[in-house]
Amino acid sequence: MSSWSDYALQLAVQARAASRKLSTVTTAQKIQWLHQAADALVARSREVLAENERDLANAPGYGLTAAEIDRLKLTPSGITKIADGLREVAALTDPIGQVIDSTVRPNGLKVSRVRVPLGVVFFIYESRPNVTMDAAALCVMSGNAVILRGGKEALHSNLALHRVLRDSLVQAGLPEHSVQLVESTEREIVGELLKLDGKIDVTIPRGGKSLIERVTREARMPVIKHFDGICHVYVDQAADQDMALRILQNSKCQRTGVCNAAESLLVHSAIADSFLPKAERMLKGQGVEVRGCERTRRWIPWALVATEDDYRTEYLDLKLSACVVDSLDEAIERIDRYGSHHTDSIVTSDQTAAERFVAEVDSSAVMVNASTRFNDGFEFGLGAEIGISTDKIHARGPCGLESLTSYKWIARGGGQIRG
Repeated sequence: MSSWSDYALQLAVQARAASRKLSTVTTAQKIQWLHQAADALVARSREVLAENERDLANAPGYGLTAAEIDRLKLTPSGITKIADGLREVAALTDPIGQVIDSTVRPNGLKVSRVRVPLGVVFFIYESRPNVTMDAAALCVMSGNAVILRGGKEALHSNLALHRVLRDSLVQAGLPEHSVQLVESTEREIVGELLKLDGKIDVTIPRGGKSLIERVTREARMPVIKHFDGICHVYVDQAADQDMALRILQNSKCQRTGVCNAAESLLVHSAIADSFLPKAERMLKGQGVEVRGCERTRRWIPWALVATEDDYRTEYLDLKLSACVVDSLDEAIERIDRYGSHHTDSIVTSDQTAAERFVAEVDSSAVMVNASTRFNDGFEFGLGAEIGISTDKIHARGPCGLESLTSYKWIARGGGQIRG
C-alpha cells in the first residue's frame, strides 16, 4: 500500500461490497457458517494456542498486569467455550427481515417497517481475543460486515482466529470480506478508518476510557459506546440488610475489572448504624479499600477520606467509594451527579421507593434488589453482546443482535400515485 489511508480505504471498500452481498444471505447460510467456524476453531485449536503463546511471551514487554495477561490467555477449555459461544449465536433469532409493524393505508398502499443490517461496523477492542469471535459472530448473524481492530498485545492470537473465520466464510459460501482484521498495530490506521463515514456506518469501541475518548473525538460516523462504569448500589432505609450485603458483595467483588461492577455505595442514614458495621466486616474480609464520607468513617474507621474525584472514579479494582445519605432524593441526586448512566441498583422493600428510583435514575440499566453485575447481554437473554451503550439514540444497554440493526420503510402498491 502507498499509505495507511489506502489500506484503510481498501478494507472499507471490501467491507461495503461484502455487506451488500450479506443482505441477501439466508438465515440458514449464516447458521451453517457459525457451526462450521465453531468446528474449525476446535479442529485448529493447536494453531491458535501456539499463536496465543507468542502474545503471552510478549505481554510483559507491553506492561500488562497479571489480570490483563489472564484475560489474554487462551486455553483448550477456553477454545471450546468460544466455539460453544458461536453455536449459541447460531441458535438466536435472526432479526433481519423481521416486520416491526405494518399497516394498509386507505388508498391500499401497504406500509411496513422491516429490520435491516446497519451495513459496515468498525469494531475496536483491547486484550481479550475471544472478543474477536464474539464480534464476528454477532455482526455476520445480523447481516453486517465488520472490520476488527484488536490490541497489539493480542495480534498473533487475533490473526490466527481471523484465519479460521476467513476460511470458514469461504467454505460456507459467504463473502470472504464479511470479517476483516486490521493486520497492523499502527495507530494511524485507526484514524484513517474513523474518517470513512461514507464507507463505514458505525464504530464500536470496547476498552479503556482513553480509547473510547479518542474514537468519539475522531470518528465521523456514529459511535456506540460507554465511557465509564461508575455503578452505584443504594441501600434504602427499607432494605433487607442481609440481601443488601449479598448484593453489595457480588456487585463489587465477584469481578472487579468489568464495567458493571459497583464502584460506589450509598446507605440511608436511618440504617447506617446497623448496616455499615456488617458491610465493614464483609468489605474488610474481601480486601476492599474503602474511601468514604465522614459519616461512613464512623462505622468504617479504617476507610480513607473520600474526595470529589473518588466518587467520580471507575476503580476496576478492590476499591469502593461510600457515602451516607439522608433520603432517596439525595441518593438519586448523587447518582445523577457522579454516575456514568451505566448501571445503578436500589435495595429496598418499599415499592414506592423502588418505582421512584426506576423512574428517576437515568441509566442504561436500573436494578431493583439485584446485583449491578446483571447488566449483561447473556444475563438479559440477548445471547452474546458486542458491548454496553450508555447512549440514548439507537442502542442502549447491552448490544446484541437487534442493536446491530436499523430498519427501512417498505411501501407496496398497485400503481397508486399521490394526488
